[in-house]
Amino acid sequence: MSILAEARRVIQVEALAVAALADRLDASFQKSVELILASKGRVVVSGMGKSGLVGQKIASTMASTGTPAFFLHPAEGIHGDLGMIMTGDVVIAISNSGETDELLRILPSIKRLGAHLIAMSGNRESTLAKAGDLFLDVSVKEEACPLGLAPTASTTATLAMGDALAVALLVQRGFKAEDFAIFHPGGSLGKKLLLRVEDLMHSGSAIPLVYEATLMKEALFEITAKGLGITGVTSPDGNLAGVITDGDLRRALERGEDILHAAAGQLMRPGAKRILRRELAAAALQIMERYSITSLFVFEGEQDQVPCGVIHLHDILKAGIA
Repeated sequence: MSILAEARRVIQVEALAVAALADRLDASFQKSVELILASKGRVVVSGMGKSGLVGQKIASTMASTGTPAFFLHPAEGIHGDLGMIMTGDVVIAISNSGETDELLRILPSIKRLGAHLIAMSGNRESTLAKAGDLFLDVSVKEEACPLGLAPTASTTATLAMGDALAVALLVQRGFKAEDFAIFHPGGSLGKKLLLRVEDLMHSGSAIPLVYEATLMKEALFEITAKGLGITGVTSPDGNLAGVITDGDLRRALERGEDILHAAAGQLMRPGAKRILRRELAAAALQIMERYSITSLFVFEGEQDQVPCGVIHLHDILKAGIA
């Protein structure tokens, strides 16, 4: 058999194994979700070998989608780590055969600790399946391994069942993208949904501002000193009247204007683009991209005219928002 043909066969076998799970989902799955939702404790996932590796991924997925969960290695549990389990926790024990010795040895302690047990196995007649308060059937017709030895389709089916649990719990909890971002503050999504304009803006004396009557030679110094390629131009009462960018200066020079002796109010462009300080930084980036600009003046409220900050494209890109 060719390499590609064998690879396709493996994928087809595993795809059929996962598809078969959908037809087998029953009241036990629903009760498992309801049990976890009703629990005041955590979800503790446990398994040996390949089942343990899959269990670690299931616990990680649950933890990142609003269900407090962690993985407990059963061999470590035998030697003291069972102290991690508390009354009211829900233990998901994973074993394809349902007869994994290390897992079976911790079952009595799980019961004594007052935790609930969801058995996830490919053998509904196994010791593990019979010990569980609830049983989730992850049996497969065949393994993708041609020898029928290496866990392949069975681990894929188990992983899919864990994902189904995690997503069902996510939906029932009303978990939102903003909640997901809280658990992923270092990721791109977390930054987009958590970082606000006020977190990145320049404020106070760092805001480049000049009055309308200020001579352009002083305005030029303000643009250069603040390093943002822009200055706001304000009326005597501090309201933002317009902006001058280094691009505006170049264009004025190309027109032959005597910019050094002109007043800022003569060269400014009125109607500066603005954003509120509590807006997401990602929203500021969208405005900059829409109007092909690199800076926005920031305001406290919709009706405010006195800027409280300025945010630059480089600030947003440096923060990892793109």
